[in-house]
Amino acid sequence: MKKRRIIIGGLLLMLTMNVYNSSSFEVKAAKEINTNTTKKIEDTSVENKADFSTDVIYQIVTDRFVDGDKSNNPTGDIFDKSNNRKYHGGDWAGITQKIEDGYFTNMGISALWISSPVENIMTIDPSNQSASYHGYWGKDFFRTNQAFGTFNDFKKLVQTAHSKNIKIVIDFAPNHTSTAELKGVTFPEDGALYRDGKLVGKFSNDKEGLFNHESWTDYSSLENGIYHSMYGLADLNHMNQKVDTYMKDAINKWLDLGVDGIRVDAVKHMQQGWQTNWLSSIYEKHNVFVFGEWFNGGTQNDAEMTNFANSSGMSLLDFRYANAIRNTIGNKSSSMKQLYQVMADTEADYSEVKDQVTFIDNHDMSRFMSYSKNNAEAVNQAYVALLTSRGVPTIYYGSEQYMKGESDPDNRADMNSFNRNSKAYQIIGKLAKLRKKNSALAYGNSKERWVNDDVIVFERKFGNSVVMTAINRNENRSYDINGLFTDLPKGKYNDELGGILKGKPIEVNEKGEVKGLTLGGGECSVWSYEDNTSNNDGLDSKGTDNRASSKNSLSSNGIDNKVSNNGTVNIGNVGPYVGIPGNKITVVGKGFGKKSGNVYVGKENAKIVDWSDSCINIQVPNIEGGEYEVIVKKSTGELAKYKSFRVLSSKQVATRFFVNNAQTQYGYSVYLVGNVEELGKWNVNKAVGPFFNSTGSIATYPTWFYDISLPAGKKIEYKYIMKDSAGNVIWESGMNHEYTPVKQGTGVVVNDWQR
Repeated sequence: MKKRRIIIGGLLLMLTMNVYNSSSFEVKAAKEINTNTTKKIEDTSVENKADFSTDVIYQIVTDRFVDGDKSNNPTGDIFDKSNNRKYHGGDWAGITQKIEDGYFTNMGISALWISSPVENIMTIDPSNQSASYHGYWGKDFFRTNQAFGTFNDFKKLVQTAHSKNIKIVIDFAPNHTSTAELKGVTFPEDGALYRDGKLVGKFSNDKEGLFNHESWTDYSSLENGIYHSMYGLADLNHMNQKVDTYMKDAINKWLDLGVDGIRVDAVKHMQQGWQTNWLSSIYEKHNVFVFGEWFNGGTQNDAEMTNFANSSGMSLLDFRYANAIRNTIGNKSSSMKQLYQVMADTEADYSEVKDQVTFIDNHDMSRFMSYSKNNAEAVNQAYVALLTSRGVPTIYYGSEQYMKGESDPDNRADMNSFNRNSKAYQIIGKLAKLRKKNSALAYGNSKERWVNDDVIVFERKFGNSVVMTAINRNENRSYDINGLFTDLPKGKYNDELGGILKGKPIEVNEKGEVKGLTLGGGECSVWSYEDNTSNNDGLDSKGTDNRASSKNSLSSNGIDNKVSNNGTVNIGNVGPYVGIPGNKITVVGKGFGKKSGNVYVGKENAKIVDWSDSCINIQVPNIEGGEYEVIVKKSTGELAKYKSFRVLSSKQVATRFFVNNAQTQYGYSVYLVGNVEELGKWNVNKAVGPFFNSTGSIATYPTWFYDISLPAGKKIEYKYIMKDSAGNVIWESGMNHEYTPVKQGTGVVVNDWQR
C-alpha cells in the first residue's frame, strides 16, 4: 500500500493517544489480582536496585583506595606506587575492609561505584607508558582483574556491602578493548578479546569483523565518534553478532553475582540502536539502575545527548550540572543566577531528571579542590548544593578529604586519609542521611526562592515534604534575604547541618514568609520538613476504618477521575523507564499504603510483584509498544500518576539499515519511520535518525546507514523520509517496505530509495 496507508497509521496513532489521555483517567475494569502481597521492599532499601533516588554514590578508583590483600599485587614494571600511571595495589579486599569499619555508613553512603572488574591487559601500553590500573582496557570480560581479586573476593565485597545496606555499581566498558592502533607502534596484546580464557579475536588479524577499523576519531561528528577509535583503542563492532552476544552474556554474568547497577563507559561512542537492544536484554533479567558517560564540557543543551538521555533506556552522568557548580562555586566564573538557570533548563530538557547522576568532580576532570584553587570552603558549599539538588549525587573518592589533582593521572592518586572529622565528610554524612529521611530530596521538584550573583536559595518539594537550601558563596560579604517565602509549614526550623557552615534557625509565619534572615559570608543552611501523615491505610490501631468514604468519587470502572500527585499518595519515579511486556519495573514514592492496591500501565492492570508504602514492583502488562502513564491506586481508593513509561514492542535485536541512492537537497538528512514504537508509529517527529553517510568501511553518500533496535521476529512496515531542521519532510514513493527482524543476534537490511 502506498502513502495513504501511512496517513491512516498516523490517524490510528492519534486515536490511540486519545484513549490513554491522562485527563480522562478512564481505565478499563480488570480482575483484582493484586491483593495479599507479603514482601515489603522500601524505596530506601538496598533491595531497591532499579531506583537510586534516595542514594548517594561514592566513586572509587579501586587500585587507588586501599590495598587489602598484598598477595594479589601485580609484579614487574606495571606496579610502581611512586608512579601514578602504574598499579598501586588497591583491591576489593581493601574496599570490603572500609565497608566493615563503617567509613561509608557513617558518611551516609549507600552505593559504591567501583572500577570495571573485568580482566585487563597486564602489560605497559607503549603509546602512553601506562598500566591498566583504571580498568578500561578490557581483555576478558568473563574473568576478574587479578590485581583486584578473585570471584570469591568480589562476591564477598557484594555480600558485605549488602549487609550494610550499600549497593554495588560496576563500571563497564563495552566500547573497546585495549590500545591497538598507532602508526609505528607494536602493541603486545593487539587489542585481543578473550572469552573465559579462549581467544575470540585480535585487531590486526580480524577475519570475523569483530572490530571497526576506521582511524582515530577527530570528534567532528557523532558518526565519527561512534565508528572511529578513541586514542587508538580497539573499537568493537557491536553489529557483529558474536560481539553482540558476547557483551550481553558478559554483563549478565556480573549482574548474576548480585551487582546492583552499571555505569557504562563512553556511551557517546556507541550507536544508540545497539545500546537500546543491549539494555533491553539486561532489563529482561535484571531490574537494575544503569547510567552512562556522555562527556559534555559546558552547560548548554546538547541535542544528541539529551535525546539519548530521554530515549535510550539509561540515565547519564549530568555534566551540564557538574560544570555549572564548578563554574559558580568552584572558580566563580559564573553567577548563582546562572547556576539556577542550568538547574531549571535541565529539569525542562530531561524527561527523567531525577535519574541523572550528579557530581562535582570525577576521574576525568581536575578535582574540585584544585579547580577552586585549594578553597576548602568552596568544596563544602559545592557538596551542600550537590546533595540537596535533584538527581543522584556522586562523591569522588577522597574529595571528602580535600584531595587535590589537576588531571589524569594526578586526579587519581592514592586515597590520602580516612578522617571522619573533616567538614566535608560531616556535611556529606548529614545530607546523605537526610536524603533517606526526607522524600523531597529524592523526588521533589525544584523552585528558586531567592537569588543574586552570590546567593541562591532553592526549595525541593514532594507532596507536603519540603527541603529549603541557602548558599552564600561569598565568604567576605553578608546578604539580607528579604522577601523570602517558602512552602515549609508555619514553625521554627533548625539548620540540618548543625551550624557546620555557620547556618542558623529560621521561623516561618502563617503566610509562609521567612523574616530577619541574614546569610553571613560563606554561610550555608538546610531546613527540612518531612510529612509523615500520609503513610497509612486509613485504619486506626484496632483496624477500624475511620476514613471518609471515597467511593462516590470513583467512576464505574473503579478509577477516580481526580488523580493527584500532591496529596496522600505520590509517585516519585519509575525505573527503568523503558521496558518490554513481562519486565519487572519499580514504582517509588510515598503514601502507597501498607496494603496492596493496584497499578495500571495506561489502562491495563499490572501484576503486583511486591508492595510497600514507598516501593512497588510490577510486571509490565502485555500491551502494544508506546508511551503510557503509570497510575497507582491505593487500597483506599486514592490515586497518583506518573507521566510516562515507554513500552517497547517485544524482545529487541539490533539491525543495520542501508538505503542506496538517497540524494538529498541541502540541509536535509535521511530518517526512517514505521508502524512500531521503535520506528515512531508513523509519526515523523519520532522518526529514527538522522542516518550516517561518512564512514568509509560501512557506507558513504549517497548510501546512508543507521543501527536501530527493533522487535525480534515481528514483521514491520516502514519508509525512508528526508527531513530538514525546520521539520520539512519528503517521503519516498512506492509501497511500504516490509521486514521481519531476526529472532536473536543482529540483522542487516538494504533498500533503494524509491523515486
